[in-house]
Amino acid sequence: MGNLCCCVQVDQSSVAMKETFGKFEAVLDPGCHCLPWFLGSQLAGHLSLRLQQLDVRCETKTKDNVFVNVVASIQYRALADKASDAFYKLTNTRTQIQAYVFDVIRASVPKLNLDDVFEQKNEIARAVEDELGKAMSAYGYEIVQTLIVDIEPDEHVKRAMNEINAAARLRVAANEKAEAEKILQIKRAEGEAESKYLSGLGIARQRQAIVDGLRDSVLGFSENVPGTSAKDVMDMVLVTQYFDTMKEIGAASKSSAVFIPHGPGAIRDVATQIRDGLLQASAHK
Repeated sequence: MGNLCCCVQVDQSSVAMKETFGKFEAVLDPGCHCLPWFLGSQLAGHLSLRLQQLDVRCETKTKDNVFVNVVASIQYRALADKASDAFYKLTNTRTQIQAYVFDVIRASVPKLNLDDVFEQKNEIARAVEDELGKAMSAYGYEIVQTLIVDIEPDEHVKRAMNEINAAARLRVAANEKAEAEKILQIKRAEGEAESKYLSGLGIARQRQAIVDGLRDSVLGFSENVPGTSAKDVMDMVLVTQYFDTMKEIGAASKSSAVFIPHGPGAIRDVATQIRDGLLQASAHK
């Protein structure tokens, strides 16, 4: 603003108050204006029409006796058509707004539990905005928007809430891990059962094939060599198998197989057992 030859300048987005002998006369819009000081005209001051923001931190207590700091962000501006009211009726606009915010927050938050305060912060902001809008409109101000930007419980309460949340998540993780291990054990058991079943089928078929082959060999040898019985053929086959087995065991450097008893005389007992098995297999067929 300049004041030369009774001329004054009013910047953009602001207005100025013109007084004559101390009495309000007019609102000066942005531009250059003539104020003849010798006629008692003077400039009382300027008023910004720009959007302003005020952050208010209010400490209060919830319904479940938890102290919290609620931070409200108030966006407001002076109305051009009520500029004289905004300039003359309030000495400290920010202090007035802060007082109304304290009043509304301390009347709303104590009705809610801590969890509800977080969930209903938009309702709290709306209540603050409605109350401020009614009160400040009489002074030439418009409340553009009110936001609850932060809710800060006591540090001990925050730590306790985090511990509760962590414990709940650990419990869910433990249940999921136990369920996964249970599924793995079930699948492993099902796989082992299926494997054993198939292995049993293979062993049974293998033994049946061995029995069928030995029976055919004994019958064929008895028919082609007169004077030999099935018992003689079985004894000869078992002795041959015995010596072949002993040969393979002796050829292996790290073999851990041991025959008990391991003498050739034990072949008679083995032969008796195999012969009984062949007879039982033939009887079942």
